[in-house]
Amino acid sequence: METRAAMEPTPRVLDTAARLASLDIVIPVLNEERALPGCVRTLAGFLDGFPLPWRITIVDNGSTDATWLVATALAREFDRVLARRIDVRGRGAALRAAWRDSPADIVAYMDVDLSTDLDALFPLVAAVASGHSEIAVGTRLAHSARTRRSLRREVVSRAYNALLRYGFGAGFSDAQCGFKAARTDVVRPLMDKIEDNSWFFDTELLLLAEHNGLRVHEVPVDWIEDVDSRVRVVRTAIDDLKGLARVAWSMSTGRARVEVARPEPTPRHPDAVVARPRAVTLAKFISFAAIGALSVILYALFYLPLREFWSPATANLGALVLAGIINTEANRRWTFGRVRRTTMHFRAAALFTANYAVTTMAVLAVPPAAGRLAEVGAVVATYCLLITIRFSALDRWVFSRARN
Repeated sequence: METRAAMEPTPRVLDTAARLASLDIVIPVLNEERALPGCVRTLAGFLDGFPLPWRITIVDNGSTDATWLVATALAREFDRVLARRIDVRGRGAALRAAWRDSPADIVAYMDVDLSTDLDALFPLVAAVASGHSEIAVGTRLAHSARTRRSLRREVVSRAYNALLRYGFGAGFSDAQCGFKAARTDVVRPLMDKIEDNSWFFDTELLLLAEHNGLRVHEVPVDWIEDVDSRVRVVRTAIDDLKGLARVAWSMSTGRARVEVARPEPTPRHPDAVVARPRAVTLAKFISFAAIGALSVILYALFYLPLREFWSPATANLGALVLAGIINTEANRRWTFGRVRRTTMHFRAAALFTANYAVTTMAVLAVPPAAGRLAEVGAVVATYCLLITIRFSALDRWVFSRARN
């Protein structure tokens, strides 16, 4: 159910580098009958002087108060305001519904409380409209940003974003700021992979964007916390952690790859260097750890029967070769990607030799009277100690794509 507003026609191409683009700003609302009128009137007044064609879309996602009546009244009051209603609750569900159907070139959203200063809107949209970046986000954690919020939210926010930076290698600093813009043709394919319909939608969008090589631009914002916020900080943080585990698994299995539209390449200086997408360390490590755990089990199953006929060092060699071939091939397929390079095999062999030397020293250090299980335990314990070094060596050396 929706009340439609006219979208001004998009101006045609001005030159090959850039063109004006239409903008659709989505405001998700749930039981916001009091805050909504002030938000829309303030935003519409601010946009009167905006240099791009624009529209405001109000998405009521399951309100039980008079929010829908207020939204439809605002749509009648303003020519460029659209009111839409969906039955599914959640900010992500509201954005998904509005962004899929939007006729605009650029889609954006902001929270109904207008916690973010609107002066940051033009820099946000300009980064996308110019073609510099596919997605632009506001950040409250930049040095030049000014924020006012409770200590609890400050600590939770910084800890969460630190986890994204160091766990996933994220290039953005503030995943959950309710102030974002994106190219419509780019964000739609990403939404096919996004599973969350609530607060984690933002994080999942940005992680998938960077995972697929898209550029995310950050704009420092001035932000004041809304004391009447509906966000349950602790519960949201727990849900976010569950979401991160799901996204990490999706990335590690290759299901997070998306074919997205990119602008036509422009001539670059011959010495220009374009950075590769950041590695998703946590996703890789989870896949690596799962494969490693299975490899340890396989090693034990290989070692015990071989030990019946061979010495500890020889049995260790045979078991490591068999388990190592399976481990390396599995990591090549599902953790680090399919790297086609002959030197990969030589580097893997060098890493195997080092692992064999260390594990053999460990197994030979076990007294013969200790038994076979003690020998296996010594190698397994040594393997666990080496796992971090092995992961870094595989990621940065064996499966490195620098010269592919």
